[in-house]
Amino acid sequence: QVQLVESGGGLVQAGGSLRLSCAASGCTAGIYAMGWFRQAPGKEREFVAAILWRYLSTNYADSVKGRFTISRANAINTVYLQMNSLKAEDTAVYYCAAALSFQGTITIARAYDYWGQGTQVTVSS
Repeated sequence: QVQLVESGGGLVQAGGSLRLSCAASGCTAGIYAMGWFRQAPGKEREFVAAILWRYLSTNYADSVKGRFTISRANAINTVYLQMNSLKAEDTAVYYCAAALSFQGTITIARAYDYWGQGTQVTVSS
């Protein structure tokens, strides 16, 4: 079992920045990748970014490339999502997820086994 707790969401003006955190606990040694997804009202959950737990390679959705950065703090089993130059269309509930094995891709929700409760990000224009 892996437990995930997100924090850091809030209200920010367009052009501003936020940093989301996802603290992982439990059987973290078995994690293959960590990802961030988001879901806006009336829309499907979409991939934002992911990082391989051991090798630290990253993957981003085209919509956030150059603006968002995913990183990991090894010592405290925490993954961050630094979000800069925020836009109104970034408004969504952001979810952290953990994948225990490689299932062909790390950019789809069904590749992940555990999910956090989500944190709201609202960008005002």
